[in-house]
Amino acid sequence: MQNNHSMMSRRRFAAGFALGSVALALPLPSLALTVDDARAMIGKAVAEINRTIASGKSEAAMFGDFEKIFIRYADVPTIARSALGVAAKSASKAQMTAFTKAFQGYISRKYGSRFREFIGGKIEVTDARPIKSYYEVISVAHLKGQAPFDVRWHVSDKSGRNLFFNIIIEGVNMLASERTEIGAMLDKRKGNIDALITDLKTA
Repeated sequence: MQNNHSMMSRRRFAAGFALGSVALALPLPSLALTVDDARAMIGKAVAEINRTIASGKSEAAMFGDFEKIFIRYADVPTIARSALGVAAKSASKAQMTAFTKAFQGYISRKYGSRFREFIGGKIEVTDARPIKSYYEVISVAHLKGQAPFDVRWHVSDKSGRNLFFNIIIEGVNMLASERTEIGAMLDKRKGNIDALITDLKTA
């Protein structure tokens, strides 16, 4: 009986060791996003926004730069899907791809217009803190002739990269406001996603 028990123990140990070896052979997940990572990433995005604001380029050229910044630092698919809301569930893969592309241009022009108001001023990252499963990076916009105000960025690595998925400017939440606005635009088009995509390209 004792020999059988010893054999079973050795088998369990061997099996456990084998499983452990397999686990060690698998690629380890990357380190989780930290508050310093989030702050550094938004610092880079803000530096690019400040350069664009101070570039003296035409409005069209600035919008092109803002779109590049948006693509580089924002989780565009997540933001687009959130904006489309319930309709995203019934959209085809091709429609979601086309909507995401049209939406990124639309949102870049819309928020680019807002950032153009900062000409002569700048945005400065001041703090960062954890909130639930993401980080909030706090920045302050300094504009000529106006009191400074908050621009807050919500950052996550759920997409596999460190990206922001929301901006809050003076208390206005991008995800919430865009879902309302895109929803209203879709309602006007009687739920026709293709018509919405076409119109977003020139909005």
